[in-house]
Amino acid sequence: MNQGAKTSGREQGRKRRSAIVRPELEGAFPEHIAIIMDGNGRWAQERGKRRIFGHRSGIDSVREATTNCARMGVKSLTLYAFSVENWKRPRPEVRYLMRLLRHFLVGERRTLMENDVRLRGIGRLDDLPEPALDELRSTEELTRNNKGMLLRLALSYGSRAELADAVRDIATDAKSGRLDPASIDEETLRSYLYDPTTPDPDLLIRTAGEMRLSNFLLWQVSYSELYVSDACWPEFREEELMRAIRAYASRVRKFGALLEKGGARTEAMGPGPRDDFTLG
Repeated sequence: MNQGAKTSGREQGRKRRSAIVRPELEGAFPEHIAIIMDGNGRWAQERGKRRIFGHRSGIDSVREATTNCARMGVKSLTLYAFSVENWKRPRPEVRYLMRLLRHFLVGERRTLMENDVRLRGIGRLDDLPEPALDELRSTEELTRNNKGMLLRLALSYGSRAELADAVRDIATDAKSGRLDPASIDEETLRSYLYDPTTPDPDLLIRTAGEMRLSNFLLWQVSYSELYVSDACWPEFREEELMRAIRAYASRVRKFGALLEKGGARTEAMGPGPRDDFTLG
């Protein structure tokens, strides 16, 4: 795609972007939502279909979640799209998922531009097949200057792998003298993660009723609020998303602190890298 086409797409997308409308809530609004998209295969099999039918249907839920979050003013949305463990699945299913990823990255560019969404991949991205990686990089570049929500796709991602990669890089820099081992602290480790600048998720949603983190953002969700939906991912739509957001708004986040009258925090441990946090 030439630069003129990219510029035209950006201009067109911004002209069409809907105004941000925050839902009326009794409490805080989640600035960063992360979702473990589970249940595609189960949903398909319950309907007598092959698993790939569920994966294909899940694209509609990705589109709707992205659009709804962008239009509500969510700052970051992180979707667990393909884990490092998923490479162990049958080869035909993996090949289909990689083709589906390419189809999504190309087919959803208009939706991303119309909603002013930036796309970013996180994970061991070099493990992706070259055609899928090329489309990812092209869509990242196309949306790079958008000013709205950040959509992160976790691809060939595993939190243990992320931490291992970070520790390896820290060890390399310490050995070469670029890093003083005595200076290493939590923020040092954070700076070596795949995306150290995006604030941690406020709300982690898992679909299909499963009560597991599945090796997803283990460092980043230390203080995230958890919400489990019984809906499988292909049936997770706006109503389910709003249930999760309302549940989040009803909670009080203390980050290990105590609460005084009026909701003020004491003995605060802090929410991580975001410095504009206000307790709902």
